[in-house]
Amino acid sequence: MASKGKPPAAELTVGEHTVRLSHPDRVYFPKTGATKLDLARYYLSVGDGIVRALRERPCMLHRYPDGIEGEKVHQKRVPRGAPPWLETVRLYFPRFGRHADELCVTKLADVIWAVQMSTVEFHPWNSRRSDPEKPDEWRIDLDPMPECPFDVVRRVATSAHEVLDELGITGYPKTSGGHGLHIYVRIRPEWEFGQVRRAAHAFAKELERRNPDVVTTAWWRKDRDPSALFVDFNQNARDHTMASAYSVRGTPEATVSTPIRWDELAAVDPRDCTMATVPKRFAEFGDLHAGIDDEAFSLEALLEWADRDDAEGAGLPS
Repeated sequence: MASKGKPPAAELTVGEHTVRLSHPDRVYFPKTGATKLDLARYYLSVGDGIVRALRERPCMLHRYPDGIEGEKVHQKRVPRGAPPWLETVRLYFPRFGRHADELCVTKLADVIWAVQMSTVEFHPWNSRRSDPEKPDEWRIDLDPMPECPFDVVRRVATSAHEVLDELGITGYPKTSGGHGLHIYVRIRPEWEFGQVRRAAHAFAKELERRNPDVVTTAWWRKDRDPSALFVDFNQNARDHTMASAYSVRGTPEATVSTPIRWDELAAVDPRDCTMATVPKRFAEFGDLHAGIDDEAFSLEALLEWADRDDAEGAGLPS
């Protein structure tokens, strides 16, 4: 029975577990009126997809205890009092000389528990719990500068697709939930973060060569043309994270980082991919990243490109 004056909680049965959702009617997205319970129901509706995107990965949580117009909390550590069925992975952060036990999603109940903890966004590592220091995912982040139109993002994404095809590599695109696009590639977990980042830089330089009028790989933001698209190879560095596929973003419209097909690229508008629209899309098409684990690719060709760039003085800045 609810305490006098205390708003009732909601109880959600998620697989074998029951997750208690306090303050289910708290509005998280004032522009749309979407509540904490709406957020939980959204994640339930894309359950297979969000779990596949997060499975066995250390995950940083972006929490909004008072909704997206309030304070944003970047949470690495799972707090005390978490349910015993919640799984974690211990990571070491040499910069601070500390360890942190981060959430490691293995089931949908873990996601809904995180929503109970006011999590809106899920930002997983590109490595898994079995070997956190060896990424199994290479991330291509097409990050437009403030004056870069989305048509340029489309153009560069098409170019990236062509380069991947030439390499015999399958990439899985998604909207970022913001103004850009991400492309994910499964790789064999044979290389450390520094090598993956070096390969990502070589790929970015190739996109810059093919699209010199619109693409930049400039290390410092001040050196980038405000109308250019930055291919952010830095997202493959250790402890750098990005919003996962199916993660809601802390935007007024509750946009979602949404998997798309390559043939949708010409027409997709990231603003149309929201917490309100993606469940219908998921019900119709399923998880468009469902095959992402079917094949893992090599970085050897890209590392050869990196050696070439080093020899030409165009390699990764030290």
